[in-house]
Order: sequence, then C-alpha cells, then structure tokens
Amino acid sequence: MEHVRIFDTTLRDGEQSPGFSMNVEEKLRMAQQLARLNVDVIEAGFPISSPGDFEAVKVIAQEVRGVEVAGLARAEAEDIDRAWEALRHAERPLLHIVIATSDIHLKYKLRLTREEVMRKAVEAVQRARSYTDNVEFSFEDSTRTDLEFLCEIAREVVRAGARILNFPDTVGYAIPEEYGQMIRQIRERVPEIPVISTHCHDDLGLAVANSLAAVRAGARQVECTVNGIGERAGNAALEEVVMALRVRRDVLGFSTRVITEQIYPTSRLLSHITGVGVQPNKAVVGRNAFAHESGIHQDGVLKEKLTYEIMRPEDVGIPKSTLVLGKHSGRHAFRERLRELGYELPPEKVEELFRRFKELADRKKDVFDEDLEALVADGLAEVPQRYRLLHLSVVSGSVAIPTATVVMEVDGVEVRRAGFGDGPVDAALRTIAEITGTRSRRVKYSVDSITGGTEAQGVVTVQLEEEDLTVVGRGSHTDIIMASAKAYVNALNRLEYLKARQRRWA
Repeated sequence: MEHVRIFDTTLRDGEQSPGFSMNVEEKLRMAQQLARLNVDVIEAGFPISSPGDFEAVKVIAQEVRGVEVAGLARAEAEDIDRAWEALRHAERPLLHIVIATSDIHLKYKLRLTREEVMRKAVEAVQRARSYTDNVEFSFEDSTRTDLEFLCEIAREVVRAGARILNFPDTVGYAIPEEYGQMIRQIRERVPEIPVISTHCHDDLGLAVANSLAAVRAGARQVECTVNGIGERAGNAALEEVVMALRVRRDVLGFSTRVITEQIYPTSRLLSHITGVGVQPNKAVVGRNAFAHESGIHQDGVLKEKLTYEIMRPEDVGIPKSTLVLGKHSGRHAFRERLRELGYELPPEKVEELFRRFKELADRKKDVFDEDLEALVADGLAEVPQRYRLLHLSVVSGSVAIPTATVVMEVDGVEVRRAGFGDGPVDAALRTIAEITGTRSRRVKYSVDSITGGTEAQGVVTVQLEEEDLTVVGRGSHTDIIMASAKAYVNALNRLEYLKARQRRWA
C-alpha cells in the first residue's frame, strides 16, 4: 500500500487556537508523545511569533528524535532565519514557509500583486534551501485562489527547491468533491511536484472528508491535529484520518506509520495538558466512541462486537468497549454486568432487580456499578417487610415549617399521616416513627455519595437501638430524603424481625 505522511500540527496550528496555549515543558511532553505515536512530522511551532515559541521549537528539535521537526515561517527573511536557528539541531529539520495566494488575501491582508507574491515565494524558498533541502511551501487560502495562478506559482517554488507543496483549505470552505478535483488538477498540471500535502479546517465539518478526498486525488501528506484542535472550528482530526485510512483500506488503499494503539493516550495527554476535553460523541477518542447504552445495541455487541463496532477499541489504545447502563439498556446487558460484579442470581431475582434498575435509571442519566451493588444489597435482604414505604413528600424552606406527608403499609394496611420536624429529614423520620409506633431510638445517621456528579445516588445508614437490640438499616436513592426514609424503614423491619426471633427463642 502507498504510504501517506502524517504531519502533526497540534503544537503549532492547534496550540495557537484559544484555550490551547502550552508552555515549553508542556509542548515538549506532547512532542515526545507524538514521537511515540510515530507521526512523520511534528510541527513544533512558529519560532518568530514569541520567545516562548522559539524556545519550544528549539528544545523539541534538540531532544525529540526519530521524527521530522518543522517550524513555520512566513515568506520573510527574518522569519526563515529565526525558524532555522530554532530547528538547526533537529535530527531531521523541516522548514515550512507560508504565504497567502487568494485575491481576497492579496487585496485586503498583504496588499500585494500576484507578481509580488510570486517573487516573495521564490525568494523565500531559495533562502530556506540555503539552510536545508527539506523545505515545504504552503499556499494559504488555496481553495479560494485562482487555479491558473496557483499552478503557476507552484511550478516556480518547485523550481526554487521546495520538496513538499501544501494546499490548505484555510477557512474550511471546500467540499470534498471540489477539493479533490482541485488537487487532481494541480497534480496533472504540475506533475513535477514531489509531494502534495493537504491542510484542511473544519468550519463546515468537512476537514477529514476533504483530506481523504485529497489523498484519493494524489496528496500523500495530511496535516492534522490531535482531537482536531485548531483555529476556529479546528483542523482535520489526526485520529479520524488515521483510523479512516486503516479501517477502510479496502477502498482507500493507503497506510500510515502511526502506531494506532497510542492514539487514545495521546488524546488524553492533550486534554490533560490543556484542560480541554473532547465531546463525548467525538469519533475514535470520545467517551462514547466505544460505549453502548441502547438495549438493542448492547444485545448485539454481547453476541458479536462486529454488529456495532467497526474497529476494536484496543486498536486505538482503549482497553475495551463499555456497556453503559441507563434507561435504554436491556436485560442482557444488565444480567451481564451483574455477572461481572460476581452476582449469580436466579432469573426471578434478576427480573425484580431489573425492574428496580429501570426505575432508578429514569431518575439519573448513568447507573454505575456502585448503584447496582446497592440495588442488589437491598434486593437480597431476606428480612420480612412488615412496613412498606409507599409515598413520601416533604415541604421545607426558609419560612415554612418542615412538613412530611407519608403513606405506608403496616401489616398490609395502608396508613397516611403528616408530621413536623426540625428539618426535612427529621420531619420524614418522625412521621414514620409515629406511624409505626416504634420505641427505638436513633443512635447513628450517616450519608454517603456512592457515585459522582449532581445526580449521585446517596446511601444513608441508620442505626437503631431498642432495649438490648441494635440494628443497621440502609437505603439508597438520588433524593437524600427518600434514601433516609428507606434506610429508616429498612432498620425498623430488621428490628421487628429480631424481636420476633427473640420471642420465638423465649
């Protein structure tokens, strides 16, 4: 298969976008990981832009081996000299020069004629070639540049010594068919170009599609970034480009040097350094990329992963796919997760727990293993249920006296009562105590959050004493008042069970 070079510009184009700035040490850590990822080129920065960027490019050039290290320079003598000063100690330095070529940029930004731009481009390449024969030239805003002029200037910079010519879709304006056709025409009209490169932005969400279209049309280098970070809507995402080439090699027929098992660790490192995570549904590296909640999907994946997974999570460095338990999950996934947690339960008990799981899942977005263990602990209790909590509502606030309305079943008879307390939990427990007529006293009350987030399920523990008997009740719920009431009723049932056993022994 033909090889496609992966030119990573996370540390240049990606890093210069809002929210992704990195210091020298952070850029070096990221560059070392990119080397482990085995990209072909690391564009380390824009040396003339700041002393920090110069130092970062210099340090990366000196310390990172086994990969080409690039530095960006405008088509200006001082930019090129500064870039080379930073790159000169690299094992394989690459001088990357850029100038805008569209009439929009020439008129409003550069205020130069086409002839002046042509001359500056040639002079810049010649100056760069005095330092190294590894020179790349980029035509900024090429997709809005007149094709005849683009081909003309391309011929001249190749004659001047440029080895790689990059045709960026700088503003994400192109669509795949159009961009692929442009690259094809350039290749046909200027066949002497050694390597054609593509650099696509994602303003219309087409950066990866445009990059792949360019590869099919003759480009052999793709410029991209980890997690797709970059100016405005970002760049073509490295992980998406690489995995598309790998998964669909049957159609595309190309390969890369990238060690794909390092993709996820690289993505995580970038998020850790910048503090900016990827959206959950991000392709390849998002939290949901290999997660399944739909019952139909979970059932299929449990039977054969190929039903809903086109690539293995292990291939991108993720240990395994996950079955996310939520309101859309089915019995198959629920039963499988219980088995993984070590619970082998009879079918009727699984069915009962599944019903309670569905009720819980309707109250919170995600159900965690701790939630399941709490459900199992409650569901496996063999204590007779003399008291059942049917309904609880509490009114409380800065003005109103905390009031609880409780509906319970006591020995099969429904009882309703309202009561007051010092707070909402106290009001609920006092009312339950009145309904049950208990003579026990509370000696311990504790609350724990067993899962994270604002929808965490709370676990309440209540310890009761009556004469020489001590019991502990436990209840879990996303509403802490309801969890407290359940724990109290659970403790009362345990107390009644122990009292009945004592009477039998006597």
